[in-house]
Amino acid sequence: MKPPALEVDQALSLVLGRAEPLPPIAVQIPDALGLVLAEDVVSRVDSPPFDKALMDGYAVVAADLAEGTAELRVLAELTAGDAPRHRVVPGTATRIMTGAPLPDGADAVVVLEDTECIATGQRPMVRMSHGPVSVGRHILRRGTLVRQGETVLRAGRRLSAVDQGLLAETATSEVRVHPRPHVAVLATGSELVAPGEIAGPGQIPNSNGPMLCGLVAQAGGQPSDLGIGRDDPAELLRLMTRGLESDVLVLSGGVSTGDHDYVPRVLAELGVEQVLHRVRLKPGKPFWFGVAAHRARRTLVFGLPGNPVSCLVCFELFVRPALGRLAGVWNSQLRRRELRLAEPFDHRGDRPTYYPARLRQEAGGDRIEPLAWQGSADLRTIAEADALVLFPAGSRRYGPDEPLTVLMLGRP
Repeated sequence: MKPPALEVDQALSLVLGRAEPLPPIAVQIPDALGLVLAEDVVSRVDSPPFDKALMDGYAVVAADLAEGTAELRVLAELTAGDAPRHRVVPGTATRIMTGAPLPDGADAVVVLEDTECIATGQRPMVRMSHGPVSVGRHILRRGTLVRQGETVLRAGRRLSAVDQGLLAETATSEVRVHPRPHVAVLATGSELVAPGEIAGPGQIPNSNGPMLCGLVAQAGGQPSDLGIGRDDPAELLRLMTRGLESDVLVLSGGVSTGDHDYVPRVLAELGVEQVLHRVRLKPGKPFWFGVAAHRARRTLVFGLPGNPVSCLVCFELFVRPALGRLAGVWNSQLRRRELRLAEPFDHRGDRPTYYPARLRQEAGGDRIEPLAWQGSADLRTIAEADALVLFPAGSRRYGPDEPLTVLMLGRP
């Protein structure tokens, strides 16, 4: 007697319980975007590394303007990247540009608009007559933003483009991160033909392979397409053996209980431990999950149903969160919202159903509109969906004021 199908939450818990972050690797900053830090990052330098001007103007001794006016001799001009060569003393000033280092002796910057050049040549002079200035005016002191030895980013952070800039600012050239998981994708079925080929009698296009590779990439993994595996145990054994060299192997088709559903049997022959088979949901009940442990490598194996919508739903519910966990992301499940139906809807089914739907923006708030879905093979309708609305098990009519759980697919 078969064990009862698991609930979705039970199945997800079993999957995530076996998905541990991949061992850290060191990467250069340009390659770190979107990856998760495996350890804290400590600044190697002060930022800014020197006192610097925040405005174009003149570096002065603030005491010279205590009476509100001053005429000062100009010693030099400093631009960003220059090294100061003259000390500013009372009665003198240095012309300075934004970002340039403050010369010794200066303790304020007077903005250019508040000055007037009154002499040029061998003894340039500048007049300032717009009132006193305070010590530190228009200056950013060394280490104001970051101190050497300060922790600037914590382990577990998913690195953004701004983070990359901060790492460069703190003189960090590489970081230790959890890598993107390598994911082998294998679509199974003798009826499949490669994308672009015209299907003959009894054949269908391999839509799952390209779709799964794209979903893996969107989820932050590195997909590797193994092509099509015919319903032949020897061929499946060869291709699955290759797939088990990756961090994750995702299969579609051949996971039910028919005479030609060889996938579970071949996986067992390869020593893959079955963790679960069959989940109480629609579409996607035949979902299979197991783990292969070979020497130092551990591979998560997902057997998804062959119908494309079932394949998509199982990927979003189970594979996406596992890929996130491998990459160090604690929660990468689809965003959930509670929304009301746009119109009444009759639902029939003895299993919880993830139904393709479209978000409808209305003046009174967002609503959800189930689409005219024709079942597990209807990829055309799912392409128009931007959400999955969850209908609990049981047949009944839902009114527009009833809230339902909606999983956002993250599409434009």
